[in-house]
Amino acid sequence: MSRVETREVAWDEADIRLDRWFKRHFPELGHGRLEKLLRTGQVRIDGNRAKAGERLQPGQQIRIPPLGDKVARPSRPPVSAADAHALRASVLHQDDDIIAIDKPAGLAVQGGSKTTRHLDAMLDALREKGGERPRLVHRLDRDTSGVLVLARSAPAAARLGKLFRGRRVTKLYWALVVGDPDREEGRIDLALAKRPGPRGEQMAGDAHGQAAVTDFKLIDRVGRQAAWLALRPLTGRTHQLRVHCAAMGTPILGDGKYGGGDAFLAGDDISKALHLHARSLTLPKRGGGELQITAPLPPHMAETWRMFGFDAKYDEDPFAGVEP
Repeated sequence: MSRVETREVAWDEADIRLDRWFKRHFPELGHGRLEKLLRTGQVRIDGNRAKAGERLQPGQQIRIPPLGDKVARPSRPPVSAADAHALRASVLHQDDDIIAIDKPAGLAVQGGSKTTRHLDAMLDALREKGGERPRLVHRLDRDTSGVLVLARSAPAAARLGKLFRGRRVTKLYWALVVGDPDREEGRIDLALAKRPGPRGEQMAGDAHGQAAVTDFKLIDRVGRQAAWLALRPLTGRTHQLRVHCAAMGTPILGDGKYGGGDAFLAGDDISKALHLHARSLTLPKRGGGELQITAPLPPHMAETWRMFGFDAKYDEDPFAGVEP
Protein backbone atom coordinates (compact mmCIF):
# COMPACT_ATOMS: atom_id res chain seq x y z
CA MET A 1 0.00 0.00 0.00
CA SER A 2 1.65 3.18 -1.21
CA ARG A 3 -1.39 5.48 -1.00
CA VAL A 4 -4.13 6.45 1.43
CA GLU A 5 -6.99 3.96 1.46
CA THR A 6 -10.42 3.94 3.07
CA ARG A 7 -12.07 0.69 4.13
CA GLU A 8 -15.54 0.13 5.46
CA VAL A 9 -16.08 -1.96 8.59
CA ALA A 10 -18.00 -5.09 7.59
CA TRP A 11 -21.17 -5.89 9.47
CA ASP A 12 -19.65 -9.11 10.86
CA GLU A 13 -16.78 -7.09 12.35
CA ALA A 14 -19.05 -5.28 14.79
CA ASP A 15 -17.63 -4.64 18.24
CA ILE A 16 -14.06 -5.75 17.56
CA ARG A 17 -11.24 -3.46 18.69
CA LEU A 18 -9.52 -1.26 16.13
CA ASP A 19 -6.12 -2.82 16.84
CA ARG A 20 -7.56 -6.30 16.28
CA TRP A 21 -9.17 -5.13 13.05
CA PHE A 22 -5.72 -4.05 11.85
CA LYS A 23 -4.24 -7.38 12.97
CA ARG A 24 -6.86 -9.16 10.88
CA HIS A 25 -6.39 -7.03 7.75
CA PHE A 26 -2.69 -6.16 8.05
CA PRO A 27 -1.05 -8.94 10.10
CA GLU A 28 2.47 -7.66 9.37
CA LEU A 29 1.79 -4.21 10.86
CA GLY A 30 3.43 -4.08 14.30
CA HIS A 31 1.55 -2.75 17.32
CA GLY A 32 4.14 -0.07 17.96
CA ARG A 33 3.82 1.33 14.46
CA LEU A 34 0.04 1.26 14.66
CA GLU A 35 0.15 3.24 17.93
CA LYS A 36 2.36 5.85 16.24
CA LEU A 37 -0.05 6.15 13.32
CA LEU A 38 -2.89 6.63 15.80
CA ARG A 39 -1.01 9.22 17.88
CA THR A 40 -0.22 11.27 14.79
CA GLY A 41 -3.80 11.09 13.52
CA GLN A 42 -2.95 9.20 10.35
CA VAL A 43 -5.49 6.47 11.15
CA ARG A 44 -9.00 7.84 11.52
CA ILE A 45 -12.53 6.51 11.92
CA ASP A 46 -15.19 8.49 10.05
CA GLY A 47 -12.72 11.36 9.88
CA ASN A 48 -12.08 11.41 13.64
CA ARG A 49 -8.96 10.50 15.60
CA ALA A 50 -9.09 6.98 17.00
CA LYS A 51 -7.60 4.82 19.74
CA ALA A 52 -6.37 1.24 19.55
CA GLY A 53 -9.07 -0.07 21.90
CA GLU A 54 -11.97 1.68 20.20
CA ARG A 55 -14.80 -0.71 19.32
CA LEU A 56 -15.91 -0.69 15.70
CA GLN A 57 -19.40 -0.60 14.24
CA PRO A 58 -20.55 -1.75 10.78
CA GLY A 59 -20.39 0.92 8.11
CA GLN A 60 -17.68 3.00 9.75
CA GLN A 61 -14.96 4.25 7.40
CA ILE A 62 -11.36 3.63 8.44
CA ARG A 63 -8.66 5.84 6.93
CA ILE A 64 -5.49 3.83 6.33
CA PRO A 65 -2.31 5.75 5.49
CA PRO A 66 0.41 4.36 3.20
CA LEU A 67 1.87 1.31 4.95
CA GLY A 68 4.33 0.02 2.36
CA ASP A 69 4.19 -3.16 0.35
CA LYS A 70 5.66 -5.27 3.15
CA VAL A 71 2.61 -4.89 5.37
CA ALA A 72 -0.02 -5.05 2.64
CA ARG A 73 -2.27 -8.05 3.09
CA PRO A 74 -0.65 -11.00 1.29
CA SER A 75 -2.45 -12.49 -1.67
CA ARG A 76 -4.61 -15.51 -0.93
CA PRO A 77 -2.99 -18.85 -1.65
CA PRO A 78 -4.85 -21.07 -4.12
CA VAL A 79 -7.55 -23.30 -2.65
CA SER A 80 -6.50 -26.94 -2.54
CA ALA A 81 -8.47 -29.38 -4.67
CA ALA A 82 -9.59 -31.26 -1.56
CA ASP A 83 -10.84 -28.09 0.19
CA ALA A 84 -12.57 -26.87 -2.97
CA HIS A 85 -14.35 -30.20 -3.42
CA ALA A 86 -15.43 -30.35 0.24
CA LEU A 87 -16.69 -26.76 0.19
CA ARG A 88 -18.75 -27.27 -2.95
CA ALA A 89 -20.17 -30.48 -1.52
CA SER A 90 -21.25 -28.58 1.61
CA VAL A 91 -23.63 -26.25 -0.27
CA LEU A 92 -27.15 -26.52 1.14
CA HIS A 93 -28.84 -23.82 -0.93
CA GLN A 94 -27.91 -21.41 -3.69
CA ASP A 95 -29.81 -18.65 -5.50
CA ASP A 96 -29.03 -15.30 -7.11
CA ASP A 97 -28.28 -13.66 -3.75
CA ILE A 98 -26.89 -16.24 -1.37
CA ILE A 99 -24.99 -19.46 -0.94
CA ALA A 100 -25.71 -21.39 2.25
CA ILE A 101 -23.21 -24.02 3.34
CA ASP A 102 -23.03 -26.64 6.06
CA LYS A 103 -19.89 -25.51 7.89
CA PRO A 104 -18.02 -28.44 9.44
CA ALA A 105 -16.97 -28.35 13.07
CA GLY A 106 -13.30 -27.47 13.44
CA LEU A 107 -13.08 -25.06 10.49
CA ALA A 108 -12.51 -21.41 11.45
CA VAL A 109 -14.56 -18.87 9.52
CA GLN A 110 -11.81 -16.25 9.43
CA GLY A 111 -8.07 -16.28 9.93
CA GLY A 112 -5.88 -14.92 12.70
CA SER A 113 -2.26 -14.84 13.76
CA LYS A 114 -2.29 -18.61 14.38
CA THR A 115 -4.99 -19.64 11.92
CA THR A 116 -3.97 -20.10 8.30
CA ARG A 117 -6.64 -22.56 7.14
CA HIS A 118 -10.06 -20.98 7.30
CA LEU A 119 -13.26 -20.61 5.30
CA ASP A 120 -12.60 -17.04 4.20
CA ALA A 121 -9.48 -18.19 2.34
CA MET A 122 -11.49 -20.83 0.46
CA LEU A 123 -14.35 -18.74 -0.89
CA ASP A 124 -12.86 -18.45 -4.39
CA ALA A 125 -13.89 -22.09 -4.81
CA LEU A 126 -17.52 -20.90 -4.80
CA ARG A 127 -17.02 -18.00 -7.20
CA GLU A 128 -18.76 -18.51 -10.52
CA LYS A 129 -16.95 -17.54 -13.73
CA GLY A 130 -17.26 -13.80 -14.14
CA GLY A 131 -19.01 -13.46 -10.78
CA GLU A 132 -18.03 -11.80 -7.54
CA ARG A 133 -16.23 -13.57 -4.73
CA PRO A 134 -18.79 -14.66 -2.10
CA ARG A 135 -18.78 -12.58 1.08
CA LEU A 136 -19.17 -13.60 4.71
CA VAL A 137 -22.22 -12.03 6.33
CA HIS A 138 -22.18 -13.76 9.72
CA ARG A 139 -19.97 -16.15 11.65
CA LEU A 140 -19.98 -19.41 13.56
CA ASP A 141 -17.37 -20.44 16.12
CA ARG A 142 -14.64 -22.71 14.84
CA ASP A 143 -16.05 -25.73 16.70
CA THR A 144 -19.72 -25.01 15.89
CA SER A 145 -21.16 -26.73 12.83
CA GLY A 146 -24.17 -25.95 10.70
CA VAL A 147 -25.86 -23.37 8.48
CA LEU A 148 -23.69 -20.45 7.40
CA VAL A 149 -24.85 -17.94 4.78
CA LEU A 150 -22.65 -16.18 2.22
CA ALA A 151 -23.61 -13.23 0.01
CA ARG A 152 -22.95 -13.58 -3.71
CA SER A 153 -22.61 -9.85 -4.38
CA ALA A 154 -22.06 -6.51 -2.65
CA PRO A 155 -25.79 -5.56 -2.86
CA ALA A 156 -26.76 -8.95 -1.43
CA ALA A 157 -24.25 -8.50 1.41
CA ALA A 158 -25.74 -5.09 2.24
CA ARG A 159 -29.27 -6.51 2.26
CA LEU A 160 -28.33 -9.52 4.37
CA GLY A 161 -26.38 -7.32 6.76
CA LYS A 162 -29.51 -5.24 7.40
CA LEU A 163 -31.55 -8.38 8.00
CA PHE A 164 -29.09 -9.73 10.54
CA ARG A 165 -28.64 -6.38 12.29
CA GLY A 166 -32.40 -5.87 12.34
CA ARG A 167 -32.89 -9.30 13.94
CA ARG A 168 -35.06 -10.46 11.06
CA VAL A 169 -33.12 -13.70 10.72
CA THR A 170 -34.25 -16.57 12.94
CA LYS A 171 -31.52 -18.95 14.07
CA LEU A 172 -32.18 -22.35 15.63
CA TYR A 173 -29.38 -24.31 17.29
CA TRP A 174 -29.27 -27.80 18.72
CA ALA A 175 -27.06 -28.50 21.71
CA LEU A 176 -26.40 -31.43 23.99
CA VAL A 177 -25.79 -30.19 27.51
CA VAL A 178 -24.38 -32.05 30.47
CA GLY A 179 -26.87 -32.33 33.31
CA ASP A 180 -30.59 -31.65 33.45
CA PRO A 181 -31.98 -28.10 33.27
CA ASP A 182 -34.20 -27.13 36.20
CA ARG A 183 -36.99 -26.18 33.77
CA GLU A 184 -38.02 -27.45 30.37
CA GLU A 185 -38.25 -24.10 28.61
CA GLY A 186 -37.56 -20.48 29.23
CA ARG A 187 -35.56 -17.39 28.36
CA ILE A 188 -32.04 -16.57 29.51
CA ASP A 189 -31.43 -12.83 29.82
CA LEU A 190 -27.80 -12.42 30.84
CA ALA A 191 -25.69 -9.51 29.57
CA LEU A 192 -22.15 -10.45 28.54
CA ALA A 193 -18.71 -8.83 28.47
CA LYS A 194 -15.18 -10.01 27.72
CA ARG A 195 -13.08 -10.85 30.76
CA PRO A 196 -9.68 -12.47 31.35
CA GLY A 197 -10.06 -16.00 32.66
CA PRO A 198 -8.10 -19.14 33.53
CA ARG A 199 -8.62 -20.43 29.98
CA GLY A 200 -7.74 -17.14 28.27
CA GLU A 201 -10.01 -14.23 27.40
CA GLN A 202 -13.63 -15.29 27.47
CA MET A 203 -17.16 -13.95 27.77
CA ALA A 204 -18.80 -13.70 31.17
CA GLY A 205 -22.05 -12.50 32.69
CA ASP A 206 -21.84 -8.79 33.44
CA ALA A 207 -24.73 -6.50 34.36
CA HIS A 208 -22.93 -3.67 32.55
CA GLY A 209 -22.13 -5.74 29.46
CA GLN A 210 -23.99 -6.07 26.18
CA ALA A 211 -27.54 -7.41 26.26
CA ALA A 212 -27.71 -11.12 25.44
CA VAL A 213 -30.98 -13.09 25.29
CA THR A 214 -31.55 -16.76 24.42
CA ASP A 215 -34.74 -18.85 24.35
CA PHE A 216 -34.36 -22.54 25.14
CA LYS A 217 -36.57 -25.62 25.10
CA LEU A 218 -35.92 -29.18 26.17
CA ILE A 219 -36.43 -31.68 23.34
CA ASP A 220 -35.25 -34.91 24.99
CA ARG A 221 -33.09 -36.10 27.87
CA VAL A 222 -31.09 -39.05 29.16
CA GLY A 223 -32.17 -39.22 32.79
CA ARG A 224 -30.30 -36.47 34.61
CA GLN A 225 -27.12 -37.18 32.70
CA ALA A 226 -27.61 -35.07 29.58
CA ALA A 227 -30.27 -33.08 27.74
CA TRP A 228 -30.95 -32.11 24.14
CA LEU A 229 -31.84 -28.42 23.98
CA ALA A 230 -33.16 -26.27 21.16
CA LEU A 231 -31.71 -22.77 21.42
CA ARG A 232 -32.94 -19.58 19.77
CA PRO A 233 -30.55 -16.64 20.22
CA LEU A 234 -32.34 -13.29 20.06
CA THR A 235 -29.03 -11.44 20.10
CA GLY A 236 -25.70 -12.35 18.52
CA ARG A 237 -22.98 -12.02 21.15
CA THR A 238 -19.70 -13.93 21.00
CA HIS A 239 -20.06 -17.39 22.61
CA GLN A 240 -23.55 -16.40 23.79
CA LEU A 241 -25.10 -19.88 23.72
CA ARG A 242 -22.09 -21.47 25.39
CA VAL A 243 -22.07 -18.96 28.25
CA HIS A 244 -25.83 -19.06 28.72
CA CYS A 245 -25.93 -22.86 28.90
CA ALA A 246 -23.06 -22.88 31.39
CA ALA A 247 -24.84 -20.21 33.44
CA MET A 248 -27.83 -22.57 33.80
CA GLY A 249 -25.50 -25.16 35.30
CA THR A 250 -25.68 -27.30 32.16
CA PRO A 251 -22.62 -26.61 29.98
CA ILE A 252 -22.62 -27.79 26.39
CA LEU A 253 -20.93 -31.16 26.02
CA GLY A 254 -17.31 -30.65 24.98
CA ASP A 255 -17.17 -26.98 26.02
CA GLY A 256 -14.23 -27.07 28.41
CA LYS A 257 -13.67 -23.31 27.98
CA TYR A 258 -16.89 -22.45 29.78
CA GLY A 259 -17.77 -25.66 31.57
CA GLY A 260 -14.38 -26.99 32.64
CA GLY A 261 -14.44 -30.64 33.64
CA ASP A 262 -18.23 -30.51 34.09
CA ALA A 263 -18.64 -30.22 30.30
CA PHE A 264 -17.69 -33.86 29.68
CA LEU A 265 -19.36 -37.22 30.17
CA ALA A 266 -17.63 -40.38 31.36
CA GLY A 267 -16.84 -42.98 28.74
CA ASP A 268 -14.38 -43.17 25.88
CA ASP A 269 -17.16 -43.83 23.37
CA ILE A 270 -18.69 -40.34 23.81
CA SER A 271 -17.12 -37.64 21.66
CA LYS A 272 -15.44 -34.81 23.54
CA ALA A 273 -15.97 -32.38 20.63
CA LEU A 274 -18.31 -29.43 21.11
CA HIS A 275 -21.94 -30.50 20.67
CA LEU A 276 -23.37 -27.26 19.29
CA HIS A 277 -24.97 -27.17 15.84
CA ALA A 278 -26.59 -24.33 13.85
CA ARG A 279 -29.55 -26.48 12.82
CA SER A 280 -31.53 -23.99 10.74
CA LEU A 281 -31.75 -20.41 9.63
CA THR A 282 -34.88 -18.63 8.38
CA LEU A 283 -34.79 -15.28 6.60
CA PRO A 284 -37.07 -13.14 4.41
CA LYS A 285 -36.72 -13.73 0.68
CA ARG A 286 -36.31 -10.87 -1.74
CA GLY A 287 -39.73 -10.41 -3.27
CA GLY A 288 -41.64 -11.93 -0.37
CA GLY A 289 -41.96 -15.13 1.60
CA GLU A 290 -39.41 -16.87 3.76
CA LEU A 291 -36.47 -19.13 3.12
CA GLN A 292 -35.56 -21.81 5.66
CA ILE A 293 -32.26 -23.66 5.37
CA THR A 294 -31.51 -26.75 7.47
CA ALA A 295 -28.26 -28.63 8.06
CA PRO A 296 -27.94 -32.27 9.19
CA LEU A 297 -26.05 -33.12 12.34
CA PRO A 298 -22.27 -33.38 12.00
CA PRO A 299 -20.83 -36.91 12.36
CA HIS A 300 -19.77 -36.62 16.02
CA MET A 301 -23.19 -35.35 17.10
CA ALA A 302 -25.06 -37.83 14.91
CA GLU A 303 -23.19 -40.65 16.66
CA THR A 304 -24.07 -39.25 20.10
CA TRP A 305 -27.71 -38.90 19.05
CA ARG A 306 -27.66 -42.55 17.94
CA MET A 307 -26.12 -43.69 21.23
CA PHE A 308 -28.76 -41.88 23.29
CA GLY A 309 -31.67 -42.85 21.04
CA PHE A 310 -32.53 -39.29 20.02
CA ASP A 311 -34.48 -38.67 16.82
CA ALA A 312 -32.09 -36.82 14.49
CA LYS A 313 -34.94 -36.35 11.98
CA TYR A 314 -36.95 -34.24 14.43
CA ASP A 315 -38.15 -31.25 12.39
CA GLU A 316 -40.73 -29.45 14.52
CA ASP A 317 -40.35 -25.78 15.39
CA PRO A 318 -39.98 -25.89 19.18
CA PHE A 319 -40.57 -22.14 19.42
CA ALA A 320 -43.71 -21.97 17.31
CA GLY A 321 -46.04 -19.44 18.92
CA VAL A 322 -43.31 -18.09 21.24
CA GLU A 323 -42.80 -14.40 20.52
CA PRO A 324 -39.13 -13.43 20.08
